[in-house]
This record gives sequence, structure tokens and C-alpha cells, in this order.
Amino acid sequence: MARTKKKERVFSAHEVANICGVVNQTTINWIDKGHLDAFRTPGGQYRVYPDVLARFLQKQNMRLPEELKQILAEQARIDQILIVDDDQEFNNLLKRFMGAQYPEAKVTQAFDGYDAGRAIPESQPDLVFLDINLPGVDGYKLCRHIKEDENLTRPLVVMVTGESDPDAEARSTEAGADAFLVKPIDMDALPDLIGKLSESRATKRE
Repeated sequence: MARTKKKERVFSAHEVANICGVVNQTTINWIDKGHLDAFRTPGGQYRVYPDVLARFLQKQNMRLPEELKQILAEQARIDQILIVDDDQEFNNLLKRFMGAQYPEAKVTQAFDGYDAGRAIPESQPDLVFLDINLPGVDGYKLCRHIKEDENLTRPLVVMVTGESDPDAEARSTEAGADAFLVKPIDMDALPDLIGKLSESRATKRE
């Protein structure tokens, strides 16, 4: 059974101060001077994302607390997978493969732009395989939409194409894709690729 959707944890300036063994004002000074990235809540309070805090602690050669390690592991986990491809044979093949690799994840299929538009908010994917050449749909535009949707939890997007286009990889990267594959894809190499991408998902904020 797929786990419930992940909720992203953030740290207050006070929590960061406690982790680092400093007073609250020191954390605020770090933020104000640009040493530690943070955002403000509507009430004006600073909040720090876990991956940002982890990189800061590592840079300072400080120990990562167990809670933070657990949060990063949670963010790296793949619970929901969405495959968007009008090639039904390939779509089904990829679904079977990913289902075997991630037996606790839910794998959802979409075969056109309409299916994708419905499936994205419903499945809240952690990982999307997206065909560039969907009928009547701009795959690059759809990738940007997925990446910019604030209702999603920073899903990974792997762009896939079966056509020869020398500009496709560069355009995929520009659209925000995390990886680019040309059919026929090497299924045996997928687990390693997804593993590396999922780790980056936990430690990279866009």
C-alpha cells in the first residue's frame, strides 16, 4: 500500500539556533547576511527548509540531527509515480517495471494531455515520466507547469522521447526536467538513475 502524501517540514529560526547551539539572534544575523537562506511567513517569521539547513550544517562541519536525517530520507522517498505517454505498450511496460522496483508506490498512467491534467493533481506524483511528443500537448510546457505548481511537492520529471531531435535534451533541461531519456530506454539503468534523482530531490531546492 502506498504511504500517505508527505508534508514538508520547515524549521524556525529558534529551532535552527537550538540545533546549532547559538542564540536566536545569531541565526537571524546569518539569515540577514545571506549565510543561511530562509523565507518569511505571512507573519514575518523566518523559516528554513530542511535541505537548506542540511547544506548549511555540512558546510560548517556540524552534525546533522537525527530528525533532519529522517526528514531528508522522507523527502527522497518515491511514493507516487506518474507515467505520461501515448505509446500504450511502452507505458504499460514502464508501469510494470516501476511497480516491481517500487512495490509500495502507486503507479498511475496517463495516455494524453487530458489524462495528464487530471492525474497530476490527483496523484500528487513524486516522479513523472513525461513523453515530449504527446498528441496536441507541448511536453515542455507541461513540464514547466509541473515544476511550477506550488500544490505539488517538487516532483522529479524525466522527459522521454522516441524521436530524433538534437535540441530535445537542452529544451528539456530548460523546461526544468531532471533527466532526459531516448527510447528505447535502458530499463536496467533506471533504478540507479532514479535513486540518484530521489537523493537530489531531498537536497535541492529550486
